[in-house]
Amino acid sequence: MGIVTVATTPQSDLHDLDTSVDGPFTEAGADEVEDGDDAVRRAAGTGESSRASRHWWDRNADEYQDEHGEFLGDDRFTWCPEGLDEADARLLGEVAGKDVLEIGAGAAQCSRWLAARGARPVALDISYRQLQHSRRIDLGRGTAPVPVVQADAAVLPFADAAFDLACSAYGAVPFSADTAALMREVHRVLRPGGRWVFSVTHPIRWAFPDEPGVEGLTATSSYFDRTPYVEQDEQGRATYVEHHRTLGDRVRELVAAGFRLVDLVEPEWPAGLEQEWGGWSPLRGRLIPGTAIFVTERG
Repeated sequence: MGIVTVATTPQSDLHDLDTSVDGPFTEAGADEVEDGDDAVRRAAGTGESSRASRHWWDRNADEYQDEHGEFLGDDRFTWCPEGLDEADARLLGEVAGKDVLEIGAGAAQCSRWLAARGARPVALDISYRQLQHSRRIDLGRGTAPVPVVQADAAVLPFADAAFDLACSAYGAVPFSADTAALMREVHRVLRPGGRWVFSVTHPIRWAFPDEPGVEGLTATSSYFDRTPYVEQDEQGRATYVEHHRTLGDRVRELVAAGFRLVDLVEPEWPAGLEQEWGGWSPLRGRLIPGTAIFVTERG
């Protein structure tokens, strides 16, 4: 089965199959701005954010997987840089026999883990190059490919009540300008009682510089400033966008969409983990939360 491209967002240029990558674990400003690009806080609407995300991940997928592929693994479901795995946390509950939508799936590592445990996953991502990396992993393993779809998470190309579960590990949600619409779409495609679990950078991190050292421990911005973080080229065109919501914003979006908040998990930095990942580090992780995982159920 090939990559299904749905015209909910302009199609990216296609590339030859080569390497693999995933799309989570980018904190605001965590990746270096490309030469000639400027980092600013300014408004960025739905279309501009969607185009920027699609092109950024197409362009940076190979490098991202080279750097983080070993941590992500070929068959692992980890929610965050703190290393909380679904195998231990079981935030989705029983997955065997369930239809599962992974949103912002990148190379579909989480979907591959789900499939190995009897689920029927579909991996969705806005980046064609990301999904090609899923194909590379499947070919290398000699296993049946995970079904993948290229589309925008805020316009899901699925029928109502098509899935039992939905999940996202640092995918799609931080990059969407209209997450209220995204939550409504997830609610629409879930069956009653279905779980929607997603992890994002903990909102408090937006008040601090994205640095792993001591300079990242002093708040320099307002937690209540929802202005998007934008990297833009010399013509002012966005090349990368992330959107901030407070914890309260997220809860209100979920409730308005018809979800019930079951749990809010803030993983603690584990003893013995010395790896740095962008702005995540042992120093910061032991003092301020880095990840928020929202566990919800569809009403």
